[in-house]
Amino acid sequence: MRKKQVVVIGSSDDTQNLGAAYSIGKFIAQKGWVLISGGRGGVMEAASRGAAEHGGTVIGILPGEELERSNKYCTIVIPTGIGYARNVINVLSADALVAVGGKAGTLSELAYAWIYGKPVICCAFAPGWSAQFPAIRVDDREGGAVLTARSVEEACRQLEELFTRRGS
Repeated sequence: MRKKQVVVIGSSDDTQNLGAAYSIGKFIAQKGWVLISGGRGGVMEAASRGAAEHGGTVIGILPGEELERSNKYCTIVIPTGIGYARNVINVLSADALVAVGGKAGTLSELAYAWIYGKPVICCAFAPGWSAQFPAIRVDDREGGAVLTARSVEEACRQLEELFTRRGS
């Protein structure tokens, strides 16, 4: 049986939301799900660390060509060589996404999630696109569910409920 895949998105240079990202990564591992990220630093590394330190599988989908450019917590590294275009791969790999803060790269992933109908949990407590995106009417299509979490605990609860509704 295929494991659920959760993509955690956020900035590579974020230093404010690392504790939240770590806790979300830990929760993902404890549930037996796979954590996927862009494989770099900041939010991606903190979530990867949380998952790896609790026995989880961590996949890093890198923008560049070098395996060594991933954070040290990735157990599987996929270099794409396609830059930010790799964001669509991240999104399509997701059963659900969790956005923690974020800048332009995160915004592109949120837009792809909307286009492809992927559910996203946006952490409103983290400054950046995860706090702003839920208020935006992207277009008139039916995108994926965009949920707002006001705490790490709420984000984890929403993720679990999402998978329970969809069948885990």
